[in-house]
Amino acid sequence: MTHRLPRAPLAWGAPTTPLAIAALLAPLAAVLQSRAMAPVALVALMATVLLARRRQGSWPWPRGAALWAGLALGAWGALSGLWALEPSRALTSGLSLAGLVLLTGAAVRAVGADHPGNRHRLGRALLAGLALGLVAAALDHATNSGLRAAVRGLRAIPPELAFGLKPAVSVLALLLPLLAGTLLPARLRVAFLVLGAAVVLWLPGDTAAIALLAGLAVLALASLEGWRHRPRILPAALGAAMAVTMLATPLVLPAVLAHLAPVVERLPPSAIHRLVIWDFGLDAAAQKPLRGWGMEAARALPGGREHPEPERLARLGVHRPDLQVWFSAPHLELMPLHPHNGPLQIRLELGWVGSLLAAAALWLLALSARGLAAAAAACGTIASAFVTFLASFGVWQSWWLCSMALAAAFAAGLLPPDRSDGRVDTTLAL
Repeated sequence: MTHRLPRAPLAWGAPTTPLAIAALLAPLAAVLQSRAMAPVALVALMATVLLARRRQGSWPWPRGAALWAGLALGAWGALSGLWALEPSRALTSGLSLAGLVLLTGAAVRAVGADHPGNRHRLGRALLAGLALGLVAAALDHATNSGLRAAVRGLRAIPPELAFGLKPAVSVLALLLPLLAGTLLPARLRVAFLVLGAAVVLWLPGDTAAIALLAGLAVLALASLEGWRHRPRILPAALGAAMAVTMLATPLVLPAVLAHLAPVVERLPPSAIHRLVIWDFGLDAAAQKPLRGWGMEAARALPGGREHPEPERLARLGVHRPDLQVWFSAPHLELMPLHPHNGPLQIRLELGWVGSLLAAAALWLLALSARGLAAAAAACGTIASAFVTFLASFGVWQSWWLCSMALAAAFAAGLLPPDRSDGRVDTTLAL
């Protein structure tokens, strides 16, 4: 089916244009240097808001319950600077989070009100950008990091450079589900999703692969007959699942560690180290249950730079001499910057107050997707982001927060085939 959209006036001055440029550039930028996602996203979001102000004559002020929950979490993080181990870092990170929530909410409102013809270009730009990013990532992986080494001017490829591709794969897994919410032909969308998923599963990064599969699973649920006739149920169910997981994870982790103790030595050493990190994080979180150690405190916890103690390893089921020797390596610490578990990090740094605020923000964020034309695609991306939140990067890493903010703005601008008129409820915050 061909969808004819009205010609968009003054496309280069449209609020959606900076996002279309970002959609074209961001996947490749993530492959070459994942930290580039922060400037790419911030410039695109700010330009979107400024162009909306110029065209509409007023600022696209953000609003909605999800906005207030995100602002409350940022404010609590900033307030934790009063008792944090690194007060200035906590204050800066909390204010930065609140500022990004405001900027993203404003960009979502701006792009949601733009001309449907401009928003259709966003979908095509996203397809082209993802194709470019996937090809670059595959080329880099096939050449053992040769592409990224060439960009950095390295003649010899250091082994550790290979790990730098994993963040890019997470960005690709984050953005791919959004293709389901475009005006592109259905066969093209399905074919590209299948091909893109195959590439992501081949690339390094187990968490990214699981994240993409979670996003695709949500898309599959949305396509079922029962869900299609009740489109508001899927965001509500996703939000409830994320909120419950957010609150329950720190509570069930001790039982998980105890259950794994008899078989823990069968796991790869890196996986055992993750369990050690969680065990130390749980001990630290129990010392300050209500308000936590302060935002960004995980990197500075007392004892966090020490090696795992034999007693802790024994309690977790690690007795083999070779593993004991492996854990004595200088770079193996009890808490290397963050616990690689979002719910645990928030519980550790911001206490139960922060956990409740984060759970509310996740629930309301999923609910806000109901107002988007591409609601199913947005839910797929939210599910992918949540899996990454559960088991990968630090919660407050700016490049990843900006990647999610950019994905939220993309989701607000997409027009699936059944909503080609461009109408969208822009009352949501993210």
